[in-house]
Amino acid sequence: MTFFKQIKALVWKDLKSEFRTKEMLSSMLIFAFLVIVIFSFAFDPTDETLKEVFPGIIWVAFIFAGILGLNRSFVAEKQNNSIHGLMLCPADRSAIYFGKVITNLVLMLIMEAISLPIFIILFDYSFSGSILKLILVILLGTFGFVAIGTFLAALTANTRTSEVLLPIILFPVIVPLVIGAVESTGAIFIGEEMSEILPWLKVLGIYDLIFITVPFMLFDFVLEV
Repeated sequence: MTFFKQIKALVWKDLKSEFRTKEMLSSMLIFAFLVIVIFSFAFDPTDETLKEVFPGIIWVAFIFAGILGLNRSFVAEKQNNSIHGLMLCPADRSAIYFGKVITNLVLMLIMEAISLPIFIILFDYSFSGSILKLILVILLGTFGFVAIGTFLAALTANTRTSEVLLPIILFPVIVPLVIGAVESTGAIFIGEEMSEILPWLKVLGIYDLIFITVPFMLFDFVLEV
């Protein structure tokens, strides 16, 4: 079986299991919805400051909801001892990493696609930017978050306090990603030109490249921990 077929098989296994139980997706959606409701009561939609904080609120909801999913992605494997079966099968171990990344990415994008329109409606926010640019930023930001988050979720899965340890390790690492995502999202929402957004897109692109390459090289060692 080729490397890409191994990844495809692992993604299919995880997505099939998730869509049968809907544990990760439902928990992420519920958390994102709670954040939406809380912040919609906290801010007046007519307040001008909402335009400044709205992109940050969006990414706070995405990241915290995503952490719930990341915590479940490897903990479930460890609890069922299925991770040992994956390690024993004649597959490249980096395929396990990429399979988890793609699975988590798909689930996060589904959560974001559902929650973002609800955000805009409840906050009565006037969107004047480009949908395509916004999709690009969300893809880059979410991919970078999932790439490093999946790696750290595997690293902390064997610890007793993985639910607490993962955010503690993850938050400092994703600071550049969050800044780039929030700044570029804010620029898109107010209709800025591509020249204003491009520097932040470069930050997101470089971050994604670094944090997909490093986990790829180190994932074999993480599974042995």
